[in-house]
Amino acid sequence: MTGRPDARPRASRARLSRSADFERVFRQGRSHACREFVLYLFPRDDEGPPRLGLSVSRKVGGAVQRNRVKRLLREAFVLERSQLPASTDAVVVARREAWALVEREGLEGVRQALADLIARATGRAREASA
Repeated sequence: MTGRPDARPRASRARLSRSADFERVFRQGRSHACREFVLYLFPRDDEGPPRLGLSVSRKVGGAVQRNRVKRLLREAFVLERSQLPASTDAVVVARREAWALVEREGLEGVRQALADLIARATGRAREASA
């Protein structure tokens, strides 16, 4: 084991971090969009859980707004990732309207929008919620 001797082993975070990974998903993946988000999906060759990459530009708002949108997207992705096939890379691009959704509906609105995009992308019918 390398690193600090007192460091705890961390569970591998299922996130995209390399720009090459983002580039591959954008260029070769399929996109599905709604008013607030664009979801890009691309199947990877290696085994593992679905990984998430986020792109939230300054069009969404200041740093506080962007960080809140990112946090809620990560939480929603954890709740909805079981709907994606394993070994899938997903990139979510937040549009300008994302902040309005976060203010209006919070995590539940973000989760609903993401779930609808995932259902559309995977061809699964999503049951209507009340």
